[in-house]
Amino acid sequence: MPLSPDEYRAPLARAALHAGEWLDSVPTRPVKPREGIEALEAAFARSLPEHPSDPAEVVDELARLAEPGLMAIGSGRFFGWVMGGTLPAALASDWLVSAWDQNNGLRFATPATAAIEERAGAWILDLLGLPTTSTVGFTTGGTMANFVGLTAGRGAVLEAAGWNVNRDGLTGAPRVSVLVGAEVHSSVELALRYLGLGEPTRVAADAQGRIRPTALAEALAAAEGPVLVALQAGNLHSGAFDPMRECIRVAHEHGAWVHVDGAFGLWAAASPRWAETLDGLGEADSWATDAHKTLNVPYDCGVAVVARAGAMQSAFTAHTSYFIRDDAGIPDPMDIVPELSRRARGVPVWAALRSLGRTGTIELVERLAANAQALAEGLTAVPGVEVLNDVVFTQISLAFGSDERTRAVTQALIADGAVWMSGSRWAGRDVLRISVSNWSTDASDVTASIDAVVRAMAAADARR
Repeated sequence: MPLSPDEYRAPLARAALHAGEWLDSVPTRPVKPREGIEALEAAFARSLPEHPSDPAEVVDELARLAEPGLMAIGSGRFFGWVMGGTLPAALASDWLVSAWDQNNGLRFATPATAAIEERAGAWILDLLGLPTTSTVGFTTGGTMANFVGLTAGRGAVLEAAGWNVNRDGLTGAPRVSVLVGAEVHSSVELALRYLGLGEPTRVAADAQGRIRPTALAEALAAAEGPVLVALQAGNLHSGAFDPMRECIRVAHEHGAWVHVDGAFGLWAAASPRWAETLDGLGEADSWATDAHKTLNVPYDCGVAVVARAGAMQSAFTAHTSYFIRDDAGIPDPMDIVPELSRRARGVPVWAALRSLGRTGTIELVERLAANAQALAEGLTAVPGVEVLNDVVFTQISLAFGSDERTRAVTQALIADGAVWMSGSRWAGRDVLRISVSNWSTDASDVTASIDAVVRAMAAADARR
């Protein structure tokens, strides 16, 4: 018997109930999951049922079995990797995206979601001071946003060298040199691997991870043939920004395409506070960011921006007789990202920006940075804690003496579970890295997090 629309109501009501209970628990629950992967695998290790089940009961079972293995990533005390929370309007709109179930590939077929994404893209360009004629595409995350910008750049620099990569591929093509800072993020390297460009040439960086313009100029002078340059707006460990204007200028003098990896740091351009630091940012050729980081929209949502729409479309447009195109001359969503089929992931971006407005977006970015500064100041006052970076945005790297002790404190902190901070290695040292990315983090979370680090230090020392 076919389903009727009424049959959605009970399972959706149960989902809303369980979602509300989860969100109510996030501010006070331990951040770490209560159970590990083995327990969750055992809980879900059941044979496929022979017969249908009541949808509402399936939702109840799913919520009950999953809850012990959920990380409270939306907590104001979650500082792991670089993951934001979810703004209320963004979460609610994402539910609508699922209910609408639009395949946001063609403007003609899904005009509502296509129009929403176009407006969200225009707002992003306005907020970040990027060229208003740029094209904005919504990807799964920062890796694919980097992939989009670098794909467009690869095609453009090869075309300038007289090679059509779409027609002739890479075999026999002029070799594309890729120059990156010494502390380039792995997502850029991964995108280059996808593109068949191999490992990039690393250019010297300063103590905060900023690429040195003089070293970049020397590398550009030594490079032969087409060149891509990848800059960084927000170093993973220090939060530092590459010198944009000087680097972009010298890169363009050598005919290079400049891509900016701004997974979390690109949003600093929304605030006047970083205007001098990011001077010249808008002169690049492409940019990438993750809206589920600093902007706090649900997974997944990367944002790829390319100044030359033609380079984007050349890389991603597909032609087939059954696509229905409108006559506006505007790229379809499928023309500017790798996927032909995808959910309308730009809708929560529209909702987040619509709810925040310009001043709210600026306040969000500045509040994240202020919380990072407060954490750094509070931790600096704790004997035995070293803050290794200049805290210029939302990232903090800590050490606790030797690498062995730093690892022990990190392990104790994760075991404690009240907060979540992740270990890493930077500048030749093991570090505990803090990324302040959640809109809900407040002064009480900062205090609780400092206390948790102090407890972890005591626990680590007690085990020695």
